Amino acid sequence: MKGMGNMNNMMKQMQKMQKKMMKAQEELHEMTFEATAGGGMVKVVANGKKEITDIEINEEVVDPDDVDMLQDLIIAATNDVLTQVDQTTNDKMGQFTQGMNIPGF
Repeated sequence: MKGMGNMNNMMKQMQKMQKKMMKAQEELHEMTFEATAGGGMVKVVANGKKEITDIEINEEVVDPDDVDMLQDLIIAATNDVLTQVDQTTNDKMGQFTQGMNIPGF
């Protein structure tokens, strides 16, 4: 019955790894990310769940004649902050999926 021992051991390793993954994911969700555009005129803050939690717009950049520029700055800062979340997620969670061929990961 040597094969069963190996199987149990593998299951224990998988459970340990799953706990570590869940902890890493919780830590990620609690992290805060921020990005600015236009030299700090627009700041967008997001959490690790990719939810935008805050947007700060400096009143100097609010020009009724140039709303397009303000929209572009908001889009740039939002895309930047979401890219940061993705990169950090990949860095943090990648350690669990390296070398493993798990469908869906």
